[in-house]
Amino acid sequence: MSIVDLFNKNIFLEVMYSKYSLSKIKLLILCNIGFLSVSYGQDVLPFPPVPSASIANETLAESTHKRRAQPEHLPKDAPNIIIILMDDVGFGTPSTFGGGVNTPTLSKVYSEGIAYNEFHTTSICSPTRAALLTGRNHTRVSSGTIAERAVDWDGYTGIIPKEAATVAEVLKDYGYSTSAFGKWHNTPANQTTVAGPFDYWPVNYGFQHFYGFLAGETSQYEPRLVDDFTPVEPPKTENYHLTTDLADHAITWMSQHKAYAADKPFLLYFAPGAGHAPHHIFKEWADKYKGKFDDGWDAYREKVFKRQKELGWIPKSAQLTARDKTMASWESIPQSQRAFQIRMMEVFAGYVEHADHEVGRVLDALEANGQKDNTIVFFIWGDNGSSAEGQNGSISELLAQNNVSNTIEQQLAALDKIGGLDAIGGPLLENNYHAAWAWAGNTPFKHTKLVASHFGGNQNAMVVRWPKMIKPDKTPRSQFHHINDIVPTIYDILNITAPKVVNGFDQMPMDGVSMKYTFNDPKAKEVSKIQFFDNNGSRGVYKDGWYACTFGPLYPWISAQKGLADWDSNKDVWELYNIKEDYTQFNDLATKNPEKLKELQKVFNDQAKANKDYPIGAGIWLRIHPEDVIRSPYNSWVFDENTSRMPEFSAPGLGKKSNKVVIDMDVKENTSGVLYALGGSGGGVTLFMENGKLVYEYNMLIIERYTVETDQKIAAGKHKVEILTTIAKPGAAAEVAITVDGKPYSNGEVKRTVPAAFTASETFDVGEDLGGSVSMRYYKKAPYKFEGKINSVKVDLL
Repeated sequence: MSIVDLFNKNIFLEVMYSKYSLSKIKLLILCNIGFLSVSYGQDVLPFPPVPSASIANETLAESTHKRRAQPEHLPKDAPNIIIILMDDVGFGTPSTFGGGVNTPTLSKVYSEGIAYNEFHTTSICSPTRAALLTGRNHTRVSSGTIAERAVDWDGYTGIIPKEAATVAEVLKDYGYSTSAFGKWHNTPANQTTVAGPFDYWPVNYGFQHFYGFLAGETSQYEPRLVDDFTPVEPPKTENYHLTTDLADHAITWMSQHKAYAADKPFLLYFAPGAGHAPHHIFKEWADKYKGKFDDGWDAYREKVFKRQKELGWIPKSAQLTARDKTMASWESIPQSQRAFQIRMMEVFAGYVEHADHEVGRVLDALEANGQKDNTIVFFIWGDNGSSAEGQNGSISELLAQNNVSNTIEQQLAALDKIGGLDAIGGPLLENNYHAAWAWAGNTPFKHTKLVASHFGGNQNAMVVRWPKMIKPDKTPRSQFHHINDIVPTIYDILNITAPKVVNGFDQMPMDGVSMKYTFNDPKAKEVSKIQFFDNNGSRGVYKDGWYACTFGPLYPWISAQKGLADWDSNKDVWELYNIKEDYTQFNDLATKNPEKLKELQKVFNDQAKANKDYPIGAGIWLRIHPEDVIRSPYNSWVFDENTSRMPEFSAPGLGKKSNKVVIDMDVKENTSGVLYALGGSGGGVTLFMENGKLVYEYNMLIIERYTVETDQKIAAGKHKVEILTTIAKPGAAAEVAITVDGKPYSNGEVKRTVPAAFTASETFDVGEDLGGSVSMRYYKKAPYKFEGKINSVKVDLL
């Protein structure tokens, strides 16, 4: 029943006249300003408490209108908050702190703020982001590994529980406007389709607006973007780059916020994909570094270490740790391969400098808006150390994730077919540099990303700026802190107690501690803190200046490493360091102080149990058992031309499992275009027509390509095409047979297949190939829309 209907009912008016002494006009006014809660479509109208006599008897002429006061939940001077999180950039990369990559924005922020040189992450993407946003340890919030490698143990499901509300959720409820731009990587990989569920997307974790990508990585030229809940396609222009796009959207959002909600503070989370692979950047940015890395990674490391000491960024007593014996020296790289390895590093450096520039544009816009003074900026230089996942240097970085063996000769041969060295950094590749460049980028520490035991994997620089409250100071803050300390610091600044209940969910305790005490006192006594680390079985624990750790089974820089299934964590050898005297973990004291080591091992075990970390090494399960990778629960699908942007982890496992695809289509003479495609330029499988002929192509992570095509053209008319693919086990060879209207047309072999995934963010599309092109044969015509009509595509996994 509408409110008009209610007013027309004499019984309603009579009740209001007699019970509340209200005139009809007073009734209308009360309804309009919200005193009455009207239930449309119901006969029962919930009335408010009886108004006071003074209000009831007051006439409109006598009354005054005054907007009711809104409750204040924040300090009047609550600052805006910007969190900037770079990706896969190590302690020894930025020029700000002695590295070889030019970072003028980071340097400017440091000149106006303070910096931390004992700040720690989890050594891997999704876990660090979960700890950052919640203030809890990564396994406590079920994020023990990246979303794509999630498995069904409590600490590894890849789902941040609602019992660990994000800082965005809490601040939104306190009155902040909230937004996030860039990489998310905290939604289950099989829950990122347009069908949802959307419970674990950014907008349902407290961010009122999100623009970016949900996966762990994406092309910087053809990213798989989401605007809140809606998939969007980037423009197909030569000058498009994702980091610039993210900065543009963040700047626009800040401008609109000031125009529409100037009385509210804001939280902005800016997380570009740089410098995570693929290392994509325009040639002119990479060319700025011509000749700067020609003497290799060992020499780079020596130079950076020297500059770090000269700048006072690391202690004078610090010692430079050695390269692991399993990692290649620069001297061992053949002359024929050095240009390839050098160009990879030049591209990475240009990519990261470009990202620093785009962060600068965001902060310049903040200043232009007049909001710089009361905005606190947390500029976190990396979610972990630099990444060794390029292994020996890779033009398709998913080779490492799939444990696919390869050689540099194979890489170079494939590279020659698509433009040689000039193609590195462009849209046709998903390149990642040699692992030893990552090691050098983590100077002065041991090891790399994915190694939680040593600081090359888990120690990153951080700069904090808040002109109104923090006095600029070049003295590094050397208190031991962790990414889970950011949220408690924000709550401390705002005088907020971490809520016990959010949206009906009882909240788990915080693991982080506030760093506010260090803001204006670089020598403040370190707050007591126990911090545990674990990633892929590599683990450690910190307490009172001591650090115990063990490397674990996984060497991120070894291609197709063998023997992981034989690892026994009980046989791991532990190390012990006094990091207040030994900044770089140079001197192992395990044999000299076995009692301290034993004490800390017990602390680790207690922490692991409390934080749902068992079984130790759960993050490597899918490297041993790729058949258990996250997948759709279905084994049969029927698609049509409306199917697009279906993420690989939700899509049929074409190219990985035995399958049958049956296509019902209508074509004209010499029809061309994509029938279906899964994946992108870095790897995938596609079926398309080219001037009337059918072509099946298997892009085996760029280094190998296999095609099966028909000699006969398909005549105009209605046809049923069947593609039968037989794969004995993950990674095995595939037999492919094509029939048309029940008649054999062609068959062929794919000598090896991808066991886990072609890409992190590319999709399954029917009737076109969105994003990167699986086949080079139609790249320049992408998305190569099908010219005929696709009535249905039926897929069955066998």
